[in-house]
Amino acid sequence: MKKVIVGAFAITLTVLTFLMFSDRRAPYSKGVTIFVAETIVTVDASLPIAKAVAVENDRVVAVGSVGDLTQQFPNAELDIRFRENTLIPGLIDPHVHMILGSIMYALDFIPPWDMETPDGIVKGLPTKERLLAAISKYVEIGEKPLILYGYHNLVQGDLTRQDLDAISQSRPLFIWHYSGHDFYLNSAAIELAGLDPSMADDFHGIGLDAFGKLNGRIYEDALPTLLKTVGPILLNPRQVDRGWNGYEEIFSRSGITTVAEMGYGIFGQRLEDAYRFLHYRNQDNYRLYLVPEHRAFAEKYGEKSATIILNLAAKKKRRAPVLPKVKLFSDGAFYSQTMKMSAPGYIAGQSRGSDGLWVTDPNNLPALMKRYWDVGLGIHIHSNGDASQDSTLSSFEMQKQGVDGQRLIIEHAGVLTPDQILDASRLGIGISAASHYVRYMGEDYIGSIAEKSEFITPLRSATEMGIPVTMHSDAPLAPPNPLKAAGVHMTRMTRQGTISNADETLTADQALKAITLNAAWALGLEDELGSISVGKKADFTVLGANPLDTPGEDWGKIPIWGVVLNGRPAPIN
Repeated sequence: MKKVIVGAFAITLTVLTFLMFSDRRAPYSKGVTIFVAETIVTVDASLPIAKAVAVENDRVVAVGSVGDLTQQFPNAELDIRFRENTLIPGLIDPHVHMILGSIMYALDFIPPWDMETPDGIVKGLPTKERLLAAISKYVEIGEKPLILYGYHNLVQGDLTRQDLDAISQSRPLFIWHYSGHDFYLNSAAIELAGLDPSMADDFHGIGLDAFGKLNGRIYEDALPTLLKTVGPILLNPRQVDRGWNGYEEIFSRSGITTVAEMGYGIFGQRLEDAYRFLHYRNQDNYRLYLVPEHRAFAEKYGEKSATIILNLAAKKKRRAPVLPKVKLFSDGAFYSQTMKMSAPGYIAGQSRGSDGLWVTDPNNLPALMKRYWDVGLGIHIHSNGDASQDSTLSSFEMQKQGVDGQRLIIEHAGVLTPDQILDASRLGIGISAASHYVRYMGEDYIGSIAEKSEFITPLRSATEMGIPVTMHSDAPLAPPNPLKAAGVHMTRMTRQGTISNADETLTADQALKAITLNAAWALGLEDELGSISVGKKADFTVLGANPLDTPGEDWGKIPIWGVVLNGRPAPIN
């Protein structure tokens, strides 16, 4: 199947390869430039606030007052364009999905709440009635199979095969759940995909009704059964290119200087590398790093997957460098209620009466970690539910002492109990939390997981235990907007206006560190990025106000001029 998909993109590969080699730029080199600002918030404890930063080529060579720096570098160019702005370290989103995001941002949205997209805000559809009405309008336009993204059952109600058949019995409908882990199909789509109830013997994620018939829900391990049908639609080169451009527009207007693809290889290395040449067009606006996904590499390389990742990470001249890390999965998704929960599990929602799904059997996780840990690779593990945290923590405790810079990062951290935070602190684990769980589901999940909703991404408790805490968008599940995300964790305000566990609010200093220095630490790049410090990359985000003087609820409203990347000013496109 992969060969068929890759073959369909042969022309795209050729064109993008040509672009890669036909537009090489001369190395950037010049003398010292001193950038002057109203305020420079360095996130460097040795000098937290400054007025000027000296840059040579792509590095910071001095930070301090204007007088001290002009005396130190008398022949430097003085750049005062930011004299009324605030400079902070370049904002980092340490967990995005570039190809997946490009696919989703090219689709029509049917979200449960207002969603920021490259084309602006798409208004939410908070009831089942409005959801079905919107789907019906899209069905009226065209006859080809229709894929719509953004449905969420806890907000918009259960969606059945019969609901979709009532809208259309002839046009195949694929409704993509907000989590990205579930699809909901009408009968025409089921027939097109060639699905039948017997597949439930081989896959957990084949939804059946009380009579043993397909209910239209296809999820988690059963998703590959849809690849042949929806893959060519979703991976249409023109559509992905449009989505990629939109993705980069959001990066630009959000002041992001660095992102990490946390799932390199899922769509196939050759295809993904071809599309990542598109990054070359905007390489002066943001930097892109890649973290390989275990299942994709293990399927292709078997037991050699760890060695292959090490070899890729050693290639320093890649435009999108591979980090010496691997992405693992422990359990299912937060939004689709498949994260693994301890008793009583789910008391409401589409997973009512169950406790979620394992992606990696807890009995197998220690050996899987060992495969990568023993060769020196860092581990990022998708671990959401509290039962999953137990598996992750106990498996990691079985590993040998790591080398300098080698670390385990819990990704998403949907639910973390106080005892689990203590264990994570003792083991030196970092947390990269999904920034939007509190905002979107902090109130809705009370009815689904009851009192455990108090343990949704408890970042204040983790920070006070000395755990390096960062947050990510997991884009496209939320817009990549670090300032807005950090502001949410200063208030813990849900979309309904209530407060989800006020004891877990972050201070302004903690929030800013989370999206700069701690984000760099999570990626193993703290010596290069994350603070405005001598020797580090000259990456800054240029703001119209000082976030340390701005209430958390207003962080998302702070004006953004653009960024400085590698010492080059780059205004918003």
